[in-house]
Amino acid sequence: MPRKARPPAAPVVASGFDPDAAATGDGLFGLDTLPEAAKVVVIPVPFDATTSYRPGTARGPEHVLEASKQVDLEDIQYGPIWQAGIAMLPVPKDIAALSKRARAAAEPVIMAGGAEPGNKAHAKAVAAVDAASERVHGYVALEAERILDRGAIPAVLGGDHSSPFGLIAELSMRHPGMGILQIDAHADLRDSFEGFAWSHASIFHNVMTRLPGVGRLVQVGIRDVGSREVQFGRSSKGRVKTFYDQRLRDRQFGGATWTKVCKEVIAALPKDVYVSFDIDGLTSEHCPHTGTPVPGGLTFPEVCHLLELLSASGRRVIGFDLCEVAPGAPGDEWNGCVGARVLYKLIGCALRSRKMRD
Repeated sequence: MPRKARPPAAPVVASGFDPDAAATGDGLFGLDTLPEAAKVVVIPVPFDATTSYRPGTARGPEHVLEASKQVDLEDIQYGPIWQAGIAMLPVPKDIAALSKRARAAAEPVIMAGGAEPGNKAHAKAVAAVDAASERVHGYVALEAERILDRGAIPAVLGGDHSSPFGLIAELSMRHPGMGILQIDAHADLRDSFEGFAWSHASIFHNVMTRLPGVGRLVQVGIRDVGSREVQFGRSSKGRVKTFYDQRLRDRQFGGATWTKVCKEVIAALPKDVYVSFDIDGLTSEHCPHTGTPVPGGLTFPEVCHLLELLSASGRRVIGFDLCEVAPGAPGDEWNGCVGARVLYKLIGCALRSRKMRD
């Protein structure tokens, strides 16, 4: 049984801290709040072994961390989010090194278009990558347990979209019947991809088949999907509800407002909600260097409106993740700038939904 959570201590802010001044702290958003004093604690996961189109999301946590220092702290929707206390754990060097080794093992399989039956080298590589992924899940689950036991809200900053499985698993044991709001270009419902059981393309197949505590998955913005993924959703007996991007646009073209659409999305969710945000759920100009960009998607203001309505709906955001942010060429900070602002909005949404801001 998990230990009873206790509220986190009041955040420690340096005397004379000016939220309107240039960031001077080394932490997320230029803050120096300690994890044990924060109401939201972010777990960085620099791992992207199975990204099949182009790698780079393992550098996402550091990229977003650096860009976050340029985010102004007074939010129009949520006010001074930073006052609640926000902290990010140190980027784990051992996970970053593990990602490089796993990626090197995965490359020959990916270049071949997937593991070839009877190919012993491929089988060995797949086993090594799956083992590395399971180690990542263990790291995330352990950190999530510690954060939850302190009474704070946990979040994952990936890395590829396989990164948050350990967090979702921990939450599903504490909140049986919880729902997931997935904002994504892809359904991620493949039973495996290219032979990897823990592929970034399989995160929600794994969640829905391995975690009985997850009651429902509500997907928004999906626009690249496989036939077996569609069938998985149709045969889920209502556990998976997908709002396909094109169908949402068709409705808007016919006169439906975005507010009406958002309310229908939220109505499909249970009381306790986990938000899983793949940055490619946004339009591609917001995330041009993510691993698998897709035309279409949600705009930043549309996402902000959806999250604000969620925070006011009476549902509780029990955790969240932001994944697949990848830096571009040196000097190109756009992906990180967008990712940092999405992260700040997710934090604001979670805090307001829990009435934990002040």
